Parts: sequence; structure tokens; C-alpha cells
Amino acid sequence: MAASPPAYTRILLKLSGEALAGGRPHGFERAAMQAVADELKPVLEAGVQVGLVVGGGNLFRGLPAAAEGADRATADYIGMLATVMNALALHEVLQASGIPARVMSALPVTGVAEAYVRVKALRHLEVGRVVLCAGGIGNPYFTTDTAACLRAIDIGAGLLLKSTKVDGVYDADPLRNPHARRYERLDYDEVLARQLGVMDATAVALAREHALPVRVFDMNSRGALARIVHGEPIGTLMAPTEA
Repeated sequence: MAASPPAYTRILLKLSGEALAGGRPHGFERAAMQAVADELKPVLEAGVQVGLVVGGGNLFRGLPAAAEGADRATADYIGMLATVMNALALHEVLQASGIPARVMSALPVTGVAEAYVRVKALRHLEVGRVVLCAGGIGNPYFTTDTAACLRAIDIGAGLLLKSTKVDGVYDADPLRNPHARRYERLDYDEVLARQLGVMDATAVALAREHALPVRVFDMNSRGALARIVHGEPIGTLMAPTEA
């Protein structure tokens, strides 16, 4: 029996920097990055175009550094450079796995990454390359969640997928509260009003303004990414209110 066609032509996947650290407190773990490559393969083989934004928390976090007295803008620039390092590390693993990819940075880093240019990014996507969007949006004071929303809108992604440590959005921390309830679907205003912490408020507002659907899921659940792109309602969907 033939596999069902994917529900999306183009997606953007948001990964935390910690997802690349695996079991380590800091840095990279090749096995963790290989797991990402393994999850991407069937999605790409199904013909889905993939953009990817990765955070930098496994290497540096701007907000904690600023709270300790560092200049906020400088701390954010360091964090943006951390995302470039993560994108380069993941790029190497993807290429070694036979997955064509390109690193494109909003922060100029000539010699190690292409400058992010929308038209060029679209061309890479159209020929089957994974586009690793690094450097945030190129300016301080914005999170990688906001960068992910912006890039998803910019490339015309049909869905933004945010990978987390749990299988969706809950009304309480499911790692601490066994009675926490998982939401199957949320409106943007509900996320903001209930302060659920899915994304920062700027990112949620941006998604709301452009009616960008966001699905929160557990990337560590093997095959979840491929099932989602084929239409399975895994995790929690943040989207406009249904008519």
C-alpha cells in the first residue's frame, strides 16, 4: 500500500541547543545530532522541504549572563554566535548522513556560513537542501523562538514545529505533576492569557499576526516528526480558533 502524501510541503523545525547536547550538560553529543538527522531523513524522502532553527543554550545563554551584569546586547550577540556554532556542528552531521544542507546566518560570519537571503534560502529548499537558519534575526533582544517564527513566515512554511522535552503543552509541569493535563489545541490568545510559556510573547504575537500554526512535540519520540508531517495530531497545536 502506498504511503499517504505529506500534509505539508514546507516546514520549519525549531530545536533547542540542549537537543544537540544529548546527555551532556554543555556542548555537543554526536549521537544526539545523528538522531536529528535520522528523524529528518524520512521527512525529506517524502518530499517535504525543511528549514531549521537551533538555539544556543548548550553553549551560552544571553539572559542569565545579562542578569549577572553583562551588557544585554553583547550577551545576545554571543548567544547568536552560539547558534552559528550549533548550526555548523549539525550541518556536518547532516552532510555525513547524506543529507544536503546549508547554514545561513542573519549575523554576518563570512567564511563559515552564507548570509541569510530569503531568495537564496528558497532556492536551497526547492532543491531539497535543509536550510539551517542561524544567528537569530541578526539583532539583540530577540529569542530564537521569535527567530523561528520569523523564518517560518519568511519561507512560507505551512507549519512551525517546536521540539521540547515533553510531548506537548501542559497546564502544569508534567515532570513534577503527574496529574498535569496536556492541551491538544490552543488559540494564540489562550497561550498569552494563561502564560503557558510555549514561546515568548513576541513569538506568539508574531505567529498570531500571520496565522502561523505551531505544533509543540517531543523530538525524542522516534518517528514523531514524520508522523506529524503526514497529518497525525501529535503533541499540541497552537493555531487560530476553529470556525
